[in-house]
Amino acid sequence: MKGWDATLIARAAGADLLGERALGAGATGPARVSIDSRKLMDGDLFIGLPGARSDGGEHAADALRAGAWGVLVAPAHAHAAAALGASGAVLAHPDPLAALQALARAWRQELRRGGTRVVAITGSTGKTSTKDILAAILAQTLRTVSSPENFNTEIGLPLALLAAPGDTEALVLEMAMRGAGQIAELAAIAEPDVGVIVNVGPVHLELLGTLEAVAAAKAELIAELAPGATVVVPVDEPLLAPYLREDVATVTFGDGGDFSLEDGAGPDEVVIREDARAQRLGARAGAGARGRDGASITLRPSFRQAHNLRNLLAAVAAARSLGITPRGRVDVQFSPLRGQRLELARGVVLINDCYNANPMSMRAAIDDLTETAPARRVAVLGDMLELGPGGPGLHREVGQHASARGIELLVTVGPLAAEIAGGFTGEAHSVADAPAAAELLGTLLRDRDTVLVKGSRGVGLERVAEALGGGSQPAGGRAAAASMFEPSAGPGRA
Repeated sequence: MKGWDATLIARAAGADLLGERALGAGATGPARVSIDSRKLMDGDLFIGLPGARSDGGEHAADALRAGAWGVLVAPAHAHAAAALGASGAVLAHPDPLAALQALARAWRQELRRGGTRVVAITGSTGKTSTKDILAAILAQTLRTVSSPENFNTEIGLPLALLAAPGDTEALVLEMAMRGAGQIAELAAIAEPDVGVIVNVGPVHLELLGTLEAVAAAKAELIAELAPGATVVVPVDEPLLAPYLREDVATVTFGDGGDFSLEDGAGPDEVVIREDARAQRLGARAGAGARGRDGASITLRPSFRQAHNLRNLLAAVAAARSLGITPRGRVDVQFSPLRGQRLELARGVVLINDCYNANPMSMRAAIDDLTETAPARRVAVLGDMLELGPGGPGLHREVGQHASARGIELLVTVGPLAAEIAGGFTGEAHSVADAPAAAELLGTLLRDRDTVLVKGSRGVGLERVAEALGGGSQPAGGRAAAASMFEPSAGPGRA
C-alpha cells in the first residue's frame, strides 16, 4: 500500500484521520500492516485490535514512537496518541477489526485492477498443505504470494491479503472456520476467482452438530463466488452437490473426476489425467486445450504421501483453472508441524504432525506411517477436540483403524484419546498429558522406530516432538546431535 496516502487509507478503512504529523501531503503509504507492536518495523501501519486480555490500541503511542507510519485504533486511544504529537498518521475507528477488513477489501479491489487473481482454499483437513502445493506450482510461472502458516481467520486473512505487493499475479489464501457464516465473511473480503474445497469431514461438530452443517459452512465459499468464477471440489463428495451453481464452473478431482491419478508413473513421478471437459475450462482460462480425449500432466513432487497426492490433484485443478499447466519438479516446503519428518539418533524417524487433528487427518497420517515406516510403527495420538457428543466413538474408530493398519505401539495423550486405546488391539499406553508422554517414550522406543506424533493443537503435543527431536535434522539429513536418544543407551531400548 505504499502508493496510498493517509487520506486514501482512512477512506478505505472507513476511519477518521485525526492527523498526519510530519508525513506531508505527498508522503507514501505504509510498507505493511501489523497488529503486534512488539514486531513493529519502521514504516508499518499499526492496527490496535481489542482482545480478551488486553487492547492493542493501548500501544498506539508506543508504536508511533517506534517509527510506525501510523496507527489505526479506537477513538479514545487515537485521541490520546494524537495529543502526544509524535510523527505519523493517526486514524480512529470504533471497530478496528472492521477497519482492518475494510482496508483489506479495498486492497483486494486494487489488486484486481492490476490483474491479480485470487485462489481461496478451505476444507476440513489438508487446506494448508494444498495451499503450500498450489503456491509452489504457481510460483514457477507467476509472481505468487500465499497465506503465511495459519493466517486464515477473520484477522489473519486480511493481514495476508494486505501483505501482497501491488504487482502480485497470483494470491493463494487459506480460509478456516469454526462456525456458520465465517467462510462467507472471509470470501467477501478475498473475492476469489477460484475456490477450492479440499474435503468435508467431522470437524467442529461441537458447534455445527452434523456433517451436513459442516458441508453447508464450507459451501459458503461457493455462494460467495462471482458468476464466471470456478470452484474445485472432490468428485466423491455428495454433500456439496446441492450448493453447486450453474453460473460457476465446477471442476472435480479424485478417481473418476476431471483430475485423477493415472497408473504407470515412474518411481519419482506422478501422472495426472485431465479430462477433456477440464481442458476446455483450462483453455478458457488461457492454458490451451490439448486433445479431445483428455491429456496427462507428469510431475515430480517432493512428497509421496497418499493424502498429499490427493491435495496435489486439487492444486493442479486450481492451477489449470487459472490457465497454468504445471510440469516437472514440484518442490514444496510444507508449513511447520504438518508431517515434517526428522531423523533422530539410532535410526529413529519422527513424523511431527501435531498442528491439529480430526478423524480424517488422523486416518491419513496413520496410513502414511504404515506405508513408509521401515521397521516398527509407533503412534503418539492426542485428543481430537470439538467433535461434540460423538467424540468418544470417533476416537475409538481411529483406534480400530490403527489396529487394521498395523500400528504396533500406541501412546494416547488426554482423556478423549484414551478412547483410541479402547479401539486398539495392540500394545497401548494412555497418559494424561504431553510431558508424561515424552517421559514414557524414553523407555519404550527402539532403534529404527518411526514415530507419528499427532493431536489437536490444544493438547500441546509439540512438546513431545521437541523432547524427542532436540536438535534433529529433516529426514534425509544427518542425525540429531541432541535428543533424548543418546548413543550410549542400551540396545533396543531408549
